[in-house]
Amino acid sequence: MLIKRREFLQAGSLATASFMLPKFLKPFEMPKMVPPGNKVLVVLQLSGGNDGLNTVIPVRNDIYYRVRPHLGIEKEKSLLITDEVALHPALAGFKDLYGDGSLSIMNSVGYPNPDRSHFRSMDIWQTASDSNRFISTGWLGRYLDAQCAGCDKPTQAMEIDDILSLVLKGERIKGLALKDPNRLYNTSHQKYFKDISAEHKMNGEEQPVDYLYKVMSETLSSADYIYQQSKLRPSSAQYPKTGLGKDLQTIASLIFSDINTKVYYVSLGSFDTHVNQQMQQQRLFTEMNDAVKAFVSDLKSNDRFQDVLMMTFSEFGRRVSQNASGGTDHGTANNMFLIGGGLKQKGLINAMPDLNDLNEGDLKYAIDFKAVYATVLNKWLGADDKRILGAQYDHLSFI
Repeated sequence: MLIKRREFLQAGSLATASFMLPKFLKPFEMPKMVPPGNKVLVVLQLSGGNDGLNTVIPVRNDIYYRVRPHLGIEKEKSLLITDEVALHPALAGFKDLYGDGSLSIMNSVGYPNPDRSHFRSMDIWQTASDSNRFISTGWLGRYLDAQCAGCDKPTQAMEIDDILSLVLKGERIKGLALKDPNRLYNTSHQKYFKDISAEHKMNGEEQPVDYLYKVMSETLSSADYIYQQSKLRPSSAQYPKTGLGKDLQTIASLIFSDINTKVYYVSLGSFDTHVNQQMQQQRLFTEMNDAVKAFVSDLKSNDRFQDVLMMTFSEFGRRVSQNASGGTDHGTANNMFLIGGGLKQKGLINAMPDLNDLNEGDLKYAIDFKAVYATVLNKWLGADDKRILGAQYDHLSFI
């Protein structure tokens, strides 16, 4: 049976994924293994705008409790890490990481002229643009562009999701979105896609639609490779049966397989807590805490913790004062967690936010998030951060 091109264009999940997969994935058919010591970045996006003041809590600050009479977390219920600072009660595993030197906390991270729209602010964080500029490529996508131009092996990035975010889309090279290797493999081996691949022949000059067939063929071979690699050393550790728990177990299994992957991207949310913040943040932080705790334990047991840097971020923080609905509204600057065995600055990297010095009720940023990116690109991934970010930013000292 002849399969019409129109049917191909209307195909489901694999066709959608194929648009995300450029030619650089083809070399997976003859992969080069990356031995232990390969530096890996895991980015955990806290979608929706997490409330940083109830994450890293200024328990000795009277202003905090005055403007949050019902929402402020009492010192006795929080997890003290210093005499003046505590973590949210659900983050016991993060307190343990703080205690053993595996956690750094960066406060008041943001950017000039902040935008309080979820979509625009997330675009700014994912593209590393200024707030008045619009860029169609992500900072990690441009990292792929830079690292894979003329190199002897491709550098790969994966998002553990069904849809590829802007952050992993470069001008020429894009990352791969997959929820788990099993699912991608099973989808790619459906008879429909096999028939398309087998029947299509390119004769003479390549037509625009031929590119789609070619990319799909490359997707099939890449799906096979990723699936086979993921089975080499699957994680046998116990992870929570949550979305993030399963995602981090998938990442751990791929890291242990020594697949040639430098960047993993995963999301948790929504932290958009305009109402009923306490229950929502408690639930999400419990999921994050338990999943990250299992992930770190797994990495340590397999002697890979030194090779992995995990970084959390959210598109913005929340306003300093609580609202009338038991929540907080969109704010500006926020904190970031940095987790890994190779941290050089541990614990609280900088001062807590100054609640006496606000900008119309919002926190002022002290560290530009692009300086964090520049540091990770240069010091961890060994890349030309100025070329990727389009400007020179300070290199920080946490790694």
